[in-house]
Parts: sequence; C-alpha cells; structure tokens
Amino acid sequence: MSLRIAFLASEADVAQDALGTLRKRYGHVPPAEAGIVVALGGDGFMLRTLLSMVDHPAPVYGMNRGTVGFLMNEYREDGLIGRLEEAVQEIINPLSMTVMDRRGEVHKALAINEVSLLRAGPQAARLRISVDGRVRMEELVCDGALVSTPAGSTAYNYSAHGPILPIGADVLALTAIAAFRPRRWRGALLPSNAMVRFDVLEAAKRPVMADADSNSVADIDWVEIRTDPKIRHKILFDPGHGLEERLISEQFT
Repeated sequence: MSLRIAFLASEADVAQDALGTLRKRYGHVPPAEAGIVVALGGDGFMLRTLLSMVDHPAPVYGMNRGTVGFLMNEYREDGLIGRLEEAVQEIINPLSMTVMDRRGEVHKALAINEVSLLRAGPQAARLRISVDGRVRMEELVCDGALVSTPAGSTAYNYSAHGPILPIGADVLALTAIAAFRPRRWRGALLPSNAMVRFDVLEAAKRPVMADADSNSVADIDWVEIRTDPKIRHKILFDPGHGLEERLISEQFT
C-alpha cells in the first residue's frame, strides 16, 4: 500500500487546524496521486469525500473532527503511518437514486447512507411503493419514507425506528417516517439488488422532496432506488473499530 497521503478537511476550524498540522508533519499530495486519503471532519464530510473519490482507487481513512464520527477513527496526530498500515478496509456499495420531478426533468445522485422522501408541505405525503416492478403497497400515507444501506442503518433510518443491519447483510431497509396509513407501518427488509420505486400520489397537492445523502431534489413525481454494485467505496478503520463492531455496539447503547 502506498503511503502517499492526501489530507482533506471540512471547513470547521478544528478540522482546518488539524489539516495544517498533519500536512506539515506527514506531507501531502493531491487526491488523484494519493495511495490513501485522510479525511478530517465529521460523518457528513466523510460522505462527501467518499462520493468525490468515485473515480479514484485510493481508500479513505477518516479522523473525527466533527460531532458523532460514526464513520471516523479517533483523531490522534502521533503514529499515523502505523495506523494506516494496520487499518482494516471495508467495502461499501452506494445507492443510486433516479428522480423525475414534476417538470419532467430527471436527476441522478448517489447515497452511501440512505435515500429519503420527505413531505414538503403541511399535508402528509401519499406514496405508492413498488419493488422490482410489482406494486407492494398501493398507498402509504406518511411524513416520508427511506431506503437505507447497512452502513447507513444507524443514521436517519435508526432515528425513524428502522432496523440496524449487519454490515455483511445483503439487504436494504425500507423504513416509513411517521406512517399514518397503514397505521404504524415500520417498513420492510429487501434484497440488496431490489429496485424500489416510489410514486408520489397527488403530487401537486402534497409535494414531496427526495434526498440522497443531502443531495436534494424538490417537487418530485417519482423516484427509483437501487444498489450500484459497480461502485466500491473503500473505507479504512483501526483494527477492532470497524463498521461491523460499531453496528453491533450501537444496539447496546
């Protein structure tokens, strides 16, 4: 493994301070030339960094300069080279979101955590849910719904009372957000290769937005979501602190 390191940081002052310190201490190359990218920030910055590295083979090692840091390692300035050499790699396939808005424009985006649909007005959304071309629910009345990867299952999905998925699970979580009809419907577990489609019913009266890891599209007509197996995000973790351990630990806190 090459140790030509590219250091990237969020705009937070604490991350920028760490960026200057680590670049001075360990050197720095552009991301396209790096063997490893070190991301300094929180989970949101980590997601943006991973998505920006789609066309580059270098894995990403995060150090927490944010709040939660679920996808990050502990920040320490000393011993970084040894930590990178011993780090364990996890592979994550993102979700691909395709959206048609009410103007007839098509939008595409990737999501490592989840794709969510959220009502954009005072009235509840009305959604029809299809899986692999078959209508599974004619009408879900709710504040929204989301499809989550195992890696993202402890984020918004968990807050919406969705299940935490083991990192090796070959499934996706489809979770309702404040379901009204069917009353308290929590969602479903689906194969990771399933194609999920949401059609917005009464879209003009009950507007809905779609969001893929904070990449949002307003006033949508329908959205299709599926795993993209061709994209392989590489994340590095300190031994014993990888995603599998974190997902298990989260269920006992």
